[in-house]
Amino acid sequence: MWFWRFFYLFNQSFLFLVILLAIGFIAKNQSLLIAVGCLLLIKLLGLESRLLPTIGSKGINWGVTIITIAVLVPIATGEIGFKQLIDALKSSYAWIALGAGIAVALIAKNGLTLLAEDPHITTALVFGTILAVSLFNGVAVGPLIGAGIAYLAMQIVKLFS
Repeated sequence: MWFWRFFYLFNQSFLFLVILLAIGFIAKNQSLLIAVGCLLLIKLLGLESRLLPTIGSKGINWGVTIITIAVLVPIATGEIGFKQLIDALKSSYAWIALGAGIAVALIAKNGLTLLAEDPHITTALVFGTILAVSLFNGVAVGPLIGAGIAYLAMQIVKLFS
């Protein structure tokens, strides 16, 4: 029975996911492999109508929450405390890092807006990330900051159009 389900699933979206899986494998992009693997599994199990709308509408917020938890782990473990914060603020590099952190968070906020309003941008961002990782030894930092940078660039283009 699952055999016929496989042929039923072999449509454009399934083929696209399989191609992304292959690209993720070639580029050694673990995040892409896990994401595509989960989506293929959901499709193979016939759960796409129940799960994909929820994942699509809330997934980015879940991801941001998980990233925030990961960033706060050093505080929770006691690795970073008030002493380290005060010591860090004595360094000019720490102030640069603080400014960069603020800028990135604000840029990513606009990326979240862009992805919510224009989800097809995600495809271009994923391909851009895959190209950078596979061809230029880049690091996959995720679509959120990429979308934020794209949003910023789009606003600049609009300004001069």
